[in-house]
Amino acid sequence: MKVVILAGGFGTRLSEATQNIPKPLVEIGERPILWHIMKIYAAAGFDDFVVCCGYKSHVVKQYFVDYFVHNYDVKVHLGDNKIEYLGNASERWTVTLIDTGLETMTGGRIKRIADFVDNSTFCVTYGDGVADIDVRALVDYHKRSGKLATVTAVPSPGRFGILDLDAADNVTRFHEKPDREMGWINGGFFVLEPGVFDYIDGDKTSFEREPLERLARDEQLSAYRHHGFWQPMDTLRDQRELERLWLSGKAPWKIWQ
Repeated sequence: MKVVILAGGFGTRLSEATQNIPKPLVEIGERPILWHIMKIYAAAGFDDFVVCCGYKSHVVKQYFVDYFVHNYDVKVHLGDNKIEYLGNASERWTVTLIDTGLETMTGGRIKRIADFVDNSTFCVTYGDGVADIDVRALVDYHKRSGKLATVTAVPSPGRFGILDLDAADNVTRFHEKPDREMGWINGGFFVLEPGVFDYIDGDKTSFEREPLERLARDEQLSAYRHHGFWQPMDTLRDQRELERLWLSGKAPWKIWQ
């Protein structure tokens, strides 16, 4: 199963750190937050990634091209024009890096990678949020729901879009950023069927607006309630808090060995 990561935004609310690098490469504990997200999925056995690049896409591509250089000891055979990487690879990931456009919205980025998910169920998440989520349980829940889409619902204040849920954990309505309203919100970590592409018009479509709202109206959007740790990295304060947790040795999202 493919894991699609939305990594193309400008990261304007974290502009102090994103002038030279895209937001998903902002580091937590000397590793990009994108790496942390991929480790969460890999811990559940999902290691085939499609990264939707946009802002400074070449920097994301270069990070993975140079991954061994940055993370392993290297022996360079100048006479033989050969490079030898020392040690066993700690990651067995396959990473497909797709430039989905500089101004493309989240829905448009998802639609642009339709040809890379093998016409089968796939995961999607944002490139700036971590959680101690059991991805395998999430995928199993989605399959049991029989819906086109499942969103991970997390409790949070109303600065995020609110999910109205019924007793069966179906999303009855999706609405954005209400004032002073508390409830369950979109925590990313989606599981989607290829039929979701039909709900996305094109590059200017924000996935969090028309597609999710229409899926909810069509009773095709279920919610997986996550009661554990979840934290987006929206601001420099968020980045510092995640850094503090990582350096404490007790980062809740570190669910891998």
